[in-house]
Amino acid sequence: MANKLTKDAFEEMAKGLKAKKKPSKWIKIGTSTCGLAAGAEEVYNAMVEEIKKKGLDVEVKKCGCLGMCCVEPLVEVHVDGLPDVVYGKVDKEGAAKIVEKHICGGLLVKDHIYELNLKR
Repeated sequence: MANKLTKDAFEEMAKGLKAKKKPSKWIKIGTSTCGLAAGAEEVYNAMVEEIKKKGLDVEVKKCGCLGMCCVEPLVEVHVDGLPDVVYGKVDKEGAAKIVEKHICGGLLVKDHIYELNLKR
């Protein structure tokens, strides 16, 4: 016999999901095979180090393929109030620039933009 979900249990679960606030700032680094070959691990480490050094509340995570192998390492950045951006050909210096300008300053790093999502 299958367990039935009561209305009260469902509403309690829904409250819990609503209470989980999505981070207002996050960074995803593409760490598929091509990303790793292009230096994504170093970029990830640089991002984490910069975020830690500045004491920022930013979720940094690894993800799979972001779809543009020819411009790896790819970094996707989300900051509430700004368009989501995929930066390409990012190195350690570019990672520091993205944290300083985009995350801290709210400015896009134009020389690394490969995709801009204005729909957010």
